Amino acid sequence: MTPNSTRGGTRSYRRVAAAVDAVCDLAADSDSVTLDQVVDAVARERKRPIEIAAADLGPGVCGQRRAYPDRDVIVLAKGLPSRNRTLAHELGHIVFKHPGAPAREVTLEASDDLIAYMLSQRSYQQVDDGDDDLAEWEAETFASMLLNRLRVFGNRGTGVSVLRFDEALG
Repeated sequence: MTPNSTRGGTRSYRRVAAAVDAVCDLAADSDSVTLDQVVDAVARERKRPIEIAAADLGPGVCGQRRAYPDRDVIVLAKGLPSRNRTLAHELGHIVFKHPGAPAREVTLEASDDLIAYMLSQRSYQQVDDGDDDLAEWEAETFASMLLNRLRVFGNRGTGVSVLRFDEALG
């Protein structure tokens, strides 16, 4: 499959899959089987805390990643229909080291197309949402792949044994 070109760079499923593999390796090494445990494992590996908080966010904003000098904070909107989806998406921004946007820019109302894209389970959908198109695509694709892997692990037995079995099979 050839990656799709975007204004900000190139879409690469391999790049995203490699990031998910690395995060799942961390999860296996630390016996992490839930998404919250995976977030903790990523924080330990980076030697930089990742806090998770809930807040009332602006219209159309499901989550935000906030970088501080000593830590990262993932803020999730209260009452989300899929907390894990948004948490995995924001973790994707951290893993890929995407630059954030100034606070006043992220509180603007999102378009209906962007909201539908972010809430959709169809991460491969093509939506042009501006200059951060590549970062949003990577974060959303990362979230889909990671949640699918965690769901498979949860359905097939203890997470670590499944992770190691999957690693052995490639």
